[in-house]
Amino acid sequence: MARLLQRLGALAHRRRLVFVLLWLVILAAAGAGAVTSGGHTTTAISIPGQESTNAQDRIQTEFDSGGATAQVVVKAPAGQQLTTPANAKTLGDLVTKLSGLPGVRSASNPLNPQAPGIDAKQTTAYSTVTYKAGVGDVTADEQHALLDTVNAARTNGFTVEVTGQAITDPTDIGGAGEAVGVIAALVILALTYGSLVAAGMNLLTAAVGVGIGALGVTIATGFLQLQSTTPILATMLGLAVGIDYALFIISRFRQELRGGAEVGPAIATAVGTAGTAVVTAGSTVVIALACLAVAGIPFLTQMGIAAALTIAVAVLVAITLVPAVLSYLGRRALPRKPRRDKGFQLGWIASVLRRPVAALLLAVVGLGVLAIPAASMRTTLVPAAAQGSTQAKATQLLSDAFGAGFNGPLIVLFEGDNAAATAHKATATVQKLDDVAVVAPAIPDKAGTAALLTVIPKSGPTSADTERLVGDLRNHLAGFGGATVSVTGATAVSVDVAASLDHALPIYLLLVVGLALILLVLVFRSLLVPLVGVVGFLLTIGASLGATVAVFQWGWLADAVNLDSAGPLISLTPIIVTGILFGLAMDYQVFLVSRMHEAHHGGVSAREAITTGFRQAAPVVVAAALIMFSVFAGFVPAGEATVKSIAFALAIGILFDAFVVRMVLVPAALALLGRVAWWLPAWLRWLPSLDLEGARLTAVSPEEREKVDA
Repeated sequence: MARLLQRLGALAHRRRLVFVLLWLVILAAAGAGAVTSGGHTTTAISIPGQESTNAQDRIQTEFDSGGATAQVVVKAPAGQQLTTPANAKTLGDLVTKLSGLPGVRSASNPLNPQAPGIDAKQTTAYSTVTYKAGVGDVTADEQHALLDTVNAARTNGFTVEVTGQAITDPTDIGGAGEAVGVIAALVILALTYGSLVAAGMNLLTAAVGVGIGALGVTIATGFLQLQSTTPILATMLGLAVGIDYALFIISRFRQELRGGAEVGPAIATAVGTAGTAVVTAGSTVVIALACLAVAGIPFLTQMGIAAALTIAVAVLVAITLVPAVLSYLGRRALPRKPRRDKGFQLGWIASVLRRPVAALLLAVVGLGVLAIPAASMRTTLVPAAAQGSTQAKATQLLSDAFGAGFNGPLIVLFEGDNAAATAHKATATVQKLDDVAVVAPAIPDKAGTAALLTVIPKSGPTSADTERLVGDLRNHLAGFGGATVSVTGATAVSVDVAASLDHALPIYLLLVVGLALILLVLVFRSLLVPLVGVVGFLLTIGASLGATVAVFQWGWLADAVNLDSAGPLISLTPIIVTGILFGLAMDYQVFLVSRMHEAHHGGVSAREAITTGFRQAAPVVVAAALIMFSVFAGFVPAGEATVKSIAFALAIGILFDAFVVRMVLVPAALALLGRVAWWLPAWLRWLPSLDLEGARLTAVSPEEREKVDA
């Protein structure tokens, strides 16, 4: 692979204009495709085949419903009731306006005696606005029309707010937090290179890669229904790894220039050595993301594939566009004044190697303690609304007037010949269950073969008591009266998705760890080095999820991440963070340990190889980790609720993995293992060598050298 990539680097140097123009054409084509073919993402999350999802589909068919809904909540002026003639007329006029909004199928009247929507004090009421479109499919124009009507109704002392599925609007990419993250990355690059030109070039090439990836995802939305988190995750990952992969190749190019190489040979060698590490590391990330498909969850598979393709583009940019641009940059990639080695990395590794047992124990115990909160992790699909938003205000008004459980009703679907009678009979049984506040009268369908029972819990939708109630309803009503009984609603869907993800996580972890172990054995031709790397990752993921639970679920340091309210993590967090962090952790394992392997392969002792490899690779790994931290952290302060906890877990996980696992635990473990660390059993020595360090690059024919020098 190293020889092939060396030739590719030499070709990019000789045909630099062609390579640059090719990538610009691809970027322009992707932009044109996104403008002409791009569609919309959806906020709906469900898993086909689950009880709650199947029940929702049947309710839509049997009851001619299922469209997205919003609750417009109205509170009377202080000291007044909504049932006075004047206020009742105001409320009726609002319902009429809501009924006529674009895309609206119906809007209920809170004062309708057959289906009242007013509290006992007659001061707070709600109108349920039902759209023709399904959940996640209400257009932005339709949402804005609803919000404008709500804003206009806030007159003469009336409080009017709105919440519900219909106004959940996907967060756009490119906010202030993300911009700060990118600026921080540029500063780190400038300090690392000692050259603003090289830093800008690094960021620019990464932007080309992530731009193509993000635009590709936008094109896909015109043909597929993608979840709103998909483009955000793809952009976040593509930007982080794009910057880092270019950093590794540029750093090796600069090293070759300092060693006296000409620009052409330096580019070829950099792509042949660092480029090989980039391809290998990128492959581990792609494997980890693509393997999300094993969970059997369509929206998770889409996220994984979209992010994996974006990573693949970032790798291609790093080994083709970066060398082409370096050819134009030449020796300007070096700082004007030679930079002195401050010895930071030498002092660090000397401290670790002086007391390897203490360093190893400190790293393991420290990460183990941080992982403790992960044992109490709870997940949900129902993120809390942003504090101060109309959704949060409406939710609070409904909770105050009707109880916390009103915001998370459970729907029980009865199907059978006597469905209505069975549902009516079950009401008394359901009312006796723990955490049940109200059971609404059964609603039969027109054919008389199905009926709906609405159960209002005492607790809120993300409460553990409400989640237990889902299981209690299913257990007590299974086969009740000979009917087919299904429990659905937002909380039930959340419980089903969490159960599926919890079941898939161990299988997924075994698969990606197994595949990566095989890849790393090929890379390092060792059993123990990959094993140490994987054990370190398990500590990283435990500490990362533990810290995330402490902040987002327990509320520790909530202000530091601009967290409105503590609660369960988003259900996607554990499996997505596991997949992404594994790939990135293996990046650092490959980049750092490959230089140690290169030194040991060159004949130095195992202990000296650790110092040599660390000295060469640690500064780049530190810069790469800080860049990734900056990019991920940029999505935390004002991030979408679904992305916020994921971005935090990735940012904190990167710090743990780079600075504790790869720069303390791994060198300490390798020092204790000595030569045994690089041992490969005789029965595995037939495995091919990937030549990650480019050991064969020195054996170049005169003809090939002339091509490289050209």
